[in-house]
Amino acid sequence: MALYFKNRQIVVPGDLLAEGAYKPGDGTFREGNRIYSSVVGLAELKGKIVQVVAFEGAYTPKAGDVVIGKVVDVKMTSWRIDIKSPYQAIMHPVNVFERRLDPLRDDLRRYFDVGDTLVAKIMSFDRTRAPLLTTKERGLGKLQGGYLVEMLPTKIPRLIGRRGSMINMIKKETGCQIIIGQNGIVWVSGKSFEDEERVIKAIRQIEREAHTSGLTDRVRDLIHK
Repeated sequence: MALYFKNRQIVVPGDLLAEGAYKPGDGTFREGNRIYSSVVGLAELKGKIVQVVAFEGAYTPKAGDVVIGKVVDVKMTSWRIDIKSPYQAIMHPVNVFERRLDPLRDDLRRYFDVGDTLVAKIMSFDRTRAPLLTTKERGLGKLQGGYLVEMLPTKIPRLIGRRGSMINMIKKETGCQIIIGQNGIVWVSGKSFEDEERVIKAIRQIEREAHTSGLTDRVRDLIHK
């Protein structure tokens, strides 16, 4: 067994990352007993899994992810939701309400209409069908007010930080409510525009400098300016 990279080292497609009993993760591929990078990004070792966190790339839905999206169409029995992915999501009333709705009597637009912003969880996705969403869990549903900020989905883990360290610091220093979608959409709501603007500037700095060390301190300094 051998590793050919340092943790969070920048790699490019075709770089040899490891050989032996390691397992290929996201952003990698295996040839024989060797693992190579398939994208430009930061190489990491998680246990025995070698992965590369890509610098660019569209969001690929995964079951269990919390996402933020906009309703783009309302049918008799479902909502269609844009989650900034190649795959448009679908949500059925059974995954929103405890009671069963009658499609002939209940107009779904009364609950969520075109243009509404939702935070939801992906129930299932297998690339052969549209991602299915639910808002039944606590903290999910329609978002009111606030600002939506888009960032690269691959930079979301850096915004969260280890054990939530980065995002908790930003919330504490600004007093803002922040909801993070794994699809790269972030909802920000504060008591003043100035507080919200500080969060947005912090997000932009994290997106630019995600691969660097000492970022938490620099973001804190930016917030205090």
